[in-house]
Amino acid sequence: MNSTDTPADRTRHLCVMNAGSSSLKFGVYLPDDGLKLWRSGAVEGIGGAARLRVMSEDGRETHAGQHTVPDHGAALRLLEGLEDGPMTRGNLMAFGHRVVHGGAAHDAPVRIDEASLGRIEALSALAPLHNPPAVAVIRELMRLFPETPQVACFDTAFHRSHPAVADRFAIPDALYREGVRRYGFHGLSYEFIAGALGEVAPEIALGRVVVAHLGSGASMCALAGGRSVDSSMGFTALDGLPMGTRSGSLDAGVILWLQQQKHWSVDRVEHFLYQDCGLKGLSGVSNDMRTLLASPEPLAHLAVEYFVYHVARMAGALAASMGGIDGFVFTAGIGERSAEIRARVLRRLGWIGFSLDETANQNGGPKLTRPDSRLPAYVIPTDEELVIARHTQALVQPPETGGLV
Repeated sequence: MNSTDTPADRTRHLCVMNAGSSSLKFGVYLPDDGLKLWRSGAVEGIGGAARLRVMSEDGRETHAGQHTVPDHGAALRLLEGLEDGPMTRGNLMAFGHRVVHGGAAHDAPVRIDEASLGRIEALSALAPLHNPPAVAVIRELMRLFPETPQVACFDTAFHRSHPAVADRFAIPDALYREGVRRYGFHGLSYEFIAGALGEVAPEIALGRVVVAHLGSGASMCALAGGRSVDSSMGFTALDGLPMGTRSGSLDAGVILWLQQQKHWSVDRVEHFLYQDCGLKGLSGVSNDMRTLLASPEPLAHLAVEYFVYHVARMAGALAASMGGIDGFVFTAGIGERSAEIRARVLRRLGWIGFSLDETANQNGGPKLTRPDSRLPAYVIPTDEELVIARHTQALVQPPETGGLV
């Protein structure tokens, strides 16, 4: 078959949706062909003049253009209207979704119904950039494809294996029972890395590994035996590392001060912490690491060094939570693409036993350390959408039945 064939010509297909605050990424997978990716792309800039891009399995651009897209529902209707697009009806068997916050009720992917969707929607205040657009996409797909199953896969679920000391805040137990706890995020990414380690770095796959998911949203995870035992993020996706526009860890007293002394409203504080802080706020230049690395501005230099410092600092904390460290992995946008950031982090971690191989790092790895390094470090591209596709297939096409349930 050539790349112009539709999924209906070839096999059944499932569609993965990853909704952000102003974007909708997607991938179309062929379950009967080993979950091969057939189409991928995104609508970016939702809320105004948005850019559509659709890529074929061989990397060819099949659709591109600018469109007025006021909301996520309009983005879905745009995709539905594409010939050979991600929502070709044919043998469409299911939709899988990335849902950032699953709360205490969800420790595994679920088939979406009104009850589970209501629980997801109720968590919107804890993930205001992510849960609301995911809910909007799910509801619109219920309208457009009422008979097609949908599956929610949660970024928090992978971290439910944390011990109590890593899971709780030092607050009254009654609040913990209400769900005020450290959830951790980017779990779909860490789940992929945990599985990929067996092939890329088998010598550390079952050991104590710190994984750094470094992108516009950034976090780190302690993997012991392939399971999450601690994470840099907590109750919300604001915690931990400084991010593109999010503050990272912040003394709660700062929030009290902003409200009491500057008389900021809750909404203003929320917007500030999610949109005006992090690398953007510290540098006053940009939230894009590439721009900051190229900038001559002193505050841009400070923002980069601040980011590197806190990644290295968190690596030490997560190693302590595991009683040691056997390896380190970089992933996500900055982790996969910025040799400069990887080098700076590993130089700061030289005292632990990482000896950087400059040439391997510049070439993108996968192994980044010298043969004589006491500890190995790797860069492994993540694939959250593939993890979602696997979970979706498992829920709607159980192997014992071979068909939809």
